[in-house]
Amino acid sequence: MPHPATAPRHPRRRALGLLLPTLLLAACTGSPAGPRADAAPTATAPQVTGPLCAALPTGTEPGNPAFLAGQPVDQALRWIPTLTTFEAALRTSGVLTELPAGTGVTVLAPSDDAFAATFSEDNWDDLMTHHTDQLRTLLRAHLISGTHPIAELTTAGTATTLDGVTVTVTHTGPTARLGDRADTVCADYQATNARIHIINAVLGPLPATADGTGHRAH
Repeated sequence: MPHPATAPRHPRRRALGLLLPTLLLAACTGSPAGPRADAAPTATAPQVTGPLCAALPTGTEPGNPAFLAGQPVDQALRWIPTLTTFEAALRTSGVLTELPAGTGVTVLAPSDDAFAATFSEDNWDDLMTHHTDQLRTLLRAHLISGTHPIAELTTAGTATTLDGVTVTVTHTGPTARLGDRADTVCADYQATNARIHIINAVLGPLPATADGTGHRAH
């Protein structure tokens, strides 16, 4: 009696049988589309603090803190919209270029409003044009050697600026007080090898051209 014909194998079962070893191999080796365990973590944007910060670029806006963290300090200052007067003075004087290559610096940067409250437009233009030595002395009073977060300065209690003057630094709520003369209004910007703290008054020995009743256009 002849054997009954062998039933043909189901094509779907045969395909699954061929696919199973491949799936097991992928499970052992890990899917190439999955996240790598050793992937570098996403960098955290620098946290700036102070009452003026909300009015300055944030998020993905040009000049935001994360973007500035990768810029040289002279370029970073150009991106902060309230520092146009201070940035122009630093660029004109060349004070930053005096720092040894690779030296970190902390910048106490007066806002445009701070300069407007201290100098008239004519007096400031005269200082920029005809009194370079006085301008450089004034600017050195706003620079500290090394990169110092504002919390580090308040903990130390004092800081010595590049003009050789020691300034007291005290914590006052959300801000820091410098020399009983200025307050930080947006602190802890980072730049390449630098920290930038925006302040609301001009420090240092004011030249004769500062009449204290400035009325420069903002």
